[in-house]
Parts: sequence; C-alpha cells; structure tokens
Amino acid sequence: MTEMETKRSVVWREFLRRHWKAVVLLVAGAIVAAVGAVLVFLWFAGQAQVTGLVPVVLSFWTMGELISFLVGLALWELLLIGIPVAIACIIVYAAYRRLPPEEREEYRRAGLFRIGSRGRNYGSGFTFVINLLFVVKVYLDGNWNLPFSNWTFDYLVDSYVWILLVLAALFAIPALIVGSWWLRREIRSR
Repeated sequence: MTEMETKRSVVWREFLRRHWKAVVLLVAGAIVAAVGAVLVFLWFAGQAQVTGLVPVVLSFWTMGELISFLVGLALWELLLIGIPVAIACIIVYAAYRRLPPEEREEYRRAGLFRIGSRGRNYGSGFTFVINLLFVVKVYLDGNWNLPFSNWTFDYLVDSYVWILLVLAALFAIPALIVGSWWLRREIRSR
C-alpha cells in the first residue's frame, strides 16, 4: 500500500468516526432510491399495458410504442426518483460546505471526495448514435407502426449495415478531403 493510500485509509476512518450517522443515512437513501426506481419501473410497465400504451404481447409492439414507453418511463423516473435524489444531493452538498474549512481541506488533500475522471472508460456513445439512427431509419422507412413480429431479420441486418455505411461515408469523405489536402501540402513543401 502506498503512502497516499495509507493516508486516505486513515482519513476515511476518521471521516466515518466523525460522521457515521450521515453515512448511514446516505447509504439508506441510496438503497431507498434504487428500490424506488425498480418499483416505479414495475408500476409503469403494468400501467402501460393496462392503459393500452403498449400491447401485452411483445411481438405486437411497434417502434412508436417502444419510444413512447421509454419516454414515459424516463419522465416518471425523473419525477418520482430523479428530482428527490437531486434535492438530496443538494442538501448533502450544502451540509458538506458547512463543515469547517480545515476538515474539508483534510479530505481534499487525502483525495477523499475527488471529482473528475478516474481513468475509467465510459464509452464514446457510438452505440447510442447507431441505435438512434436505427430508430430514425425505421421511421423514414414507414415501419414506425409496424409490429416487430412483422419485421424480418434481413430488414434488421440491412438497416444496421446501411447505418454503418452512412456513418462511414460521413466520416470517410471529410477524412479523404483533409488527408488529400494534407498530402498535397506536404508534397508541395518538399
């Protein structure tokens, strides 16, 4: 264990000794929020079927119904879970700011509540863009209200290949132009 890790461990123990009630409250709040998010999902899924927002049989779903379901779910999760969690985070931050400056500085020096990148790779969003383009293609093809059970595997594969080709063209054409310009400039400079 490095010296910094040892110091961080000691500071963590001291933090937990000083603020154990707040830590217990935060852990309990996180558990309640997670359970609440699952319960909201189950409630909304049940209500979506009862109200006719989506068909009960999954193969009868359309892209329009899927998007409506996901948007509705996101809004209810935000309203019932996200807003209370955001308010709780603001309260926790305000409580942290009320700590004595010396104590906060001690936590900062130990790297206890470091904000920012820790070297994890969260992805580039490429998959999100491809799936978003797939949704757009389904709409443009006129298959928005066509049940998934009527889709063929070939349609699915051809759509994703078409999307990949469009993305390749969007990136390849500017890359060829810039590459040609750079190569021409390098040749002339010699």
